[in-house]
Amino acid sequence: MSKNEVNPTISKSTGLPRKRFYRARAHSNPLSDSHFPVSISPSHVDYSLHYPQLFPSAGQADSSKRIQFADVGCGFGGLLISLSTLFPETLMIGMELRDKVTEYVKERISSLRVANPGQYQNVSVVRTNSMKYIPNYFGKGQLSKMFFLFPDPHFKEKNHRRRVISPFLLDEYAYVLEVGGIIYTITDVEELGDWMKSCLENHPMFEALTKKELEADPVVKLLNSATEEGQKVARNGGQTFQAVFRRIVPSDQTS
Repeated sequence: MSKNEVNPTISKSTGLPRKRFYRARAHSNPLSDSHFPVSISPSHVDYSLHYPQLFPSAGQADSSKRIQFADVGCGFGGLLISLSTLFPETLMIGMELRDKVTEYVKERISSLRVANPGQYQNVSVVRTNSMKYIPNYFGKGQLSKMFFLFPDPHFKEKNHRRRVISPFLLDEYAYVLEVGGIIYTITDVEELGDWMKSCLENHPMFEALTKKELEADPVVKLLNSATEEGQKVARNGGQTFQAVFRRIVPSDQTS
């Protein structure tokens, strides 16, 4: 009897995990205490657990090769899977707070690696709270891209402090992004889109990409199409609101 026949969570036709066995609430409270292992520091992240083919053991990790893309609140991993083949030489990781969703992404990546030998070895996922532990996983200037796709809007004003894009958190993102690194945001909630854009516009370490730069960036095209949320918005004929900004050196530090 095959593995797929004895494991109902795996689709017999595709070999991929079935989402209905991993369903969870759309969002989690990022201010609540959750219990899961957290890396002490970026140097303590065990790359052999995330990228076993590239890092056979923790002691053999190549210190010159580090995670460069982070998908914060990665959901079911659609963007990561698309980015993995678009940037096959780049290590990337999804950060997800919901345990069932994290397990789904792990199973999805594992199944894709088996079905496509040599591919998807550069992508992984970790269960963590990115609003608390970003500095535990990434060092200064380590990342070249960060993604915040369809985050929880936290509509009530008293809950705006829970939003994953805020002036305070942008300080942390600016720290882990290299100069020239890109932060991508998208939402189908206009008020949240205005909020994220305003936060980025008012931060001295970010500037918006030009229309020409957006059109030339292949990643921008994936923001709407690669995620389950984006596909749902498209099916319903909804609007999306993007804000894509570059990490810069503040003008008062360039002289």
